Amino acid sequence: MKQNTLYVGSLAKGLKLLRAFDDRHTDLSLSDLIERTGLDKSATQRLAYTLHMEGMLDKDPVTRRYRPSHAWLELAFAYYWADPIVGRALPKLIELSQQLGETVNLAELSGDHIIYTNRLPCKRTQFAATVIGRRIPALMTTSGRAMIATYPEAERKMIVESWPMRAFTPHTMTDRAELAAAVEKAVQDGYAIATSQMIIGELAIAAPIIGPDGRSIAAVQCTVSTHHYDKERLRKEILPALWDTANAISPAMRPSSVREFASET
Repeated sequence: MKQNTLYVGSLAKGLKLLRAFDDRHTDLSLSDLIERTGLDKSATQRLAYTLHMEGMLDKDPVTRRYRPSHAWLELAFAYYWADPIVGRALPKLIELSQQLGETVNLAELSGDHIIYTNRLPCKRTQFAATVIGRRIPALMTTSGRAMIATYPEAERKMIVESWPMRAFTPHTMTDRAELAAAVEKAVQDGYAIATSQMIIGELAIAAPIIGPDGRSIAAVQCTVSTHHYDKERLRKEILPALWDTANAISPAMRPSSVREFASET
C-alpha cells in the first residue's frame, strides 16, 4: 500500500509518547515510556528530550522522570475556546448545580468514549470526579447510553456489539445483552440511569443534549449518593431539572447559534 505522504510519522510517535501519561501514570522514567509506547530506546530518548526542550514535559533533575507540563493546560484553554458547546452550556450547568446542590457534569462523545468537558462538584465529590478531561468507555456511563439512545436502531446495535468495555466496580454492567437493554430503555425513557457503575454507592442519571440533526452531541449528567437518594426520588426530584437544562442547551447548538457564539468570542 502506498504510504500517505501527508502523514508525519515522527509527529505521530511524539503524540504517542504524550499519550503514555494518564491518571495512573503521572510521572514516567525513560524505561517506563519505552514500555508503554513500544518505541525503541533511541527514538524514545530523542522524543522525550525534544518534548522537554519544547516545554511539553517537565523533567525532575534528580529522578530524571518526566511529567506533563503546564503547556497541557494551555492546550486545554485553547480547546475550551474552540468548543462552542462548553461556553453555551456552562451558565445552565451552574444554575442546575446551584438548584440541586449535587454534582453536575457535561459529557461529550469522543470516539467510542465519553469525555467530561465541564464538572461542577458538590461538597461530597471525590477529587477524581472533579477533573475535566477524564475519558471513559461510553457504554459504561449513563451519559454515553443517553447519547447512544438518540442514534438509529442499526447504529445502536453496532455500538453495543463492538464498543469497548471496562469494569470500574463489581457492579459495572459489562454483559452486552444487558447493555443493549439499558440503551433501549434509555430510548424509551429519554434518559439513562444506573447505580455504582463508576463508584460504589453512586447513583447517576443523564439526559441527552440534542444536536441539529436529531442526534445527541453531549449529555448533562448528575450524580448523587445512594445514601441520600434512590431511583424513584432521583426521577422525581432531579430528572425534571436535568431535562430542562438539556433542552435549554439544545437550541443553542443549532448552526446559526454556534456561528453567533464564535463571533462573540
